[in-house]
This record gives sequence, C-alpha cells and structure tokens, in this order.
Amino acid sequence: MNQPKRVVYIEDEQEMIELVRLILSRKGYEVVGAYGGREGLQLVQQEKPDLVLLDLMMPDMDGWEVYQQMKSGEATRHIPVIVVTAKAQSIDKVLGLHIAKVDDYISKPFSPQELVDSVEKVLA
Repeated sequence: MNQPKRVVYIEDEQEMIELVRLILSRKGYEVVGAYGGREGLQLVQQEKPDLVLLDLMMPDMDGWEVYQQMKSGEATRHIPVIVVTAKAQSIDKVLGLHIAKVDDYISKPFSPQELVDSVEKVLA
C-alpha cells in the first residue's frame, strides 16, 4: 500500500485548516495543520512533507518569509509550495509568485475542486 502523501498547511485560521483537511483526506492525503508561520516552518523542517500549502497573510511570520526560508534550506528547498492568497490581495503579489517560482497558487475562497486540482497537478 502506498504511503499517503503528506501535506502541511500553514494557516492562521483553524477552520481553514479543518476545511482543507476534510477536503484532502477524502482524496487520501494526510494533512497536518500548522498555526502560523513560525510553527509552520518548524513543522516543514521536521516532517519534510510532500507538499506545503502556504497562506500568505499571517500575523507572526508571513508566508513570504516562510517561503524564502524553505527555499534557502537544503532539506526543504525541493518541497513544492502552493500559495493560498486572499482574493483581495493585489496583483503584484500574484506576479511575485511567478518570479518566486511557487508551484501554484489558489485564492480564497476556493472550491474543494480547485484545491484538489491544484494539489494533484503539483504532485503529479
């Protein structure tokens, strides 16, 4: 039996973590939630997940900082990242994502299908 793919979701809203866990666990993924950027970065370094879902707007350490630290770490730089942005975030953020080479991004609110499509595309 294949090991389920592990996804770390770094997000400061507990209910978003629960929602994503619900959606992805139905598709056989194991989702570990990290509450905020610092905790998220530590978790990624410990767990070495198959994929990171990363919210940009967090109080303690924003998603960009988490992303940059992940990409500068030898053990974590290869882990794909899907950035989750709020609809309201400006287009320069989205352009920044292309420059930063994130693997994909989805904006909130997203449908379960959008989330699954993005995860499956990145992990394919």
